[in-house]
Amino acid sequence: MITIESLGKLESTPTPFYFYDTNLLDQTLQRVKESSGRYGFEVHYAIKANANRKILTRIASFGLGADCVSGNEVELAIKCGFDPKKIVFAGVGKTDSEIELALDSSIFCFHSESVQELIVINQLAAQRSIIAKVALRLNPDVKAGTHAHITTGMIENKFGLSVDEVIEAKRILPSLKNINIIGLHFHIGSQITNMEVFKTLSSKANQLKNELFPKNSFNYINMGGGLGIDYTRPNSNPIPDFEGYFSTFNQNLVLESNQKIHFELGRSIVAQCGSLITKVTYVKGSSKHQFAVVDAGMNDLIRPALYDASHSIVNLSSNGNILTYDVVGPVCESADCFAKEIPLPQVQRGDILAILSCGAYGEVMSSRYNMREIPYAVYSQEKLEPA
Repeated sequence: MITIESLGKLESTPTPFYFYDTNLLDQTLQRVKESSGRYGFEVHYAIKANANRKILTRIASFGLGADCVSGNEVELAIKCGFDPKKIVFAGVGKTDSEIELALDSSIFCFHSESVQELIVINQLAAQRSIIAKVALRLNPDVKAGTHAHITTGMIENKFGLSVDEVIEAKRILPSLKNINIIGLHFHIGSQITNMEVFKTLSSKANQLKNELFPKNSFNYINMGGGLGIDYTRPNSNPIPDFEGYFSTFNQNLVLESNQKIHFELGRSIVAQCGSLITKVTYVKGSSKHQFAVVDAGMNDLIRPALYDASHSIVNLSSNGNILTYDVVGPVCESADCFAKEIPLPQVQRGDILAILSCGAYGEVMSSRYNMREIPYAVYSQEKLEPA
């Protein structure tokens, strides 16, 4: 649990900043390795969740692969120590230059999401006289039961190939001599905590494999990520249920003897290790509705504004009487609000607040809107010096 004491000298450090508990990150990575290794599963870290270089270097040191959705992510993954032979590259809109970069980097495989993309990858691979390994991303039309902005596996979503597109891809694949289809890729969304959803995904994947492809067509099956975290009780439940997640697929996904399952986890690995530390600049409002105005804004953490997301917030400076506040930022937008009507120990100007569970889609989505500075990051195991 983060405290003023755990922040040490950072109590007087300019805010806002991201604070990463690298001990918790290590514990989480160890749990991922143990739980996935029990079934012989391969895990790729989804870089889009957090692209902080020191965090990436730490994750790479545990031997995980990388899941990338841009050419820059591929390049960064390699710079931070990820083995190119464990890098997969997804995304509906890969540009020619991004595909060329990935080919020249000898990554493990592409996750292709359209028939036209297959043709482009084949052309660019042919120019290099190489064979590109590709997995077809299928859209399984499975409801994730999460926010619409993080649902990716429904037919109305832009991601993946429909059944009709798969049939068209199969028709032209014999003419694409510089592509080797090694497997299938599924991903239905994010922040999923109901294991029944993953059971349904497994059943649909079994069905699509059997209906669309003959046996022994490929040996690579990537079931995506999507495992959620506990945003409500982060201190009492800091590590997600990796064992339940992996065992669900182990029990429900039917594999051929030569097939191996891969995953691409992001949020579940990094979310709980990060907190956004901010200072109260003003307290305003009436006795009926009080605002705690902080120096962090939606440019530093956009999840509440973009996804209606809830993050636990603690007042590290006060043990006073519990009062109710809206915690808001300085950005000139009504959406710049981190929480409404939440109980906090009485807040005063200068108090330090910690917004928890910000390790995923926090720092990586920050911007300079209103010409504000990008928040910096500090780490619990590096003498707490800003980086």
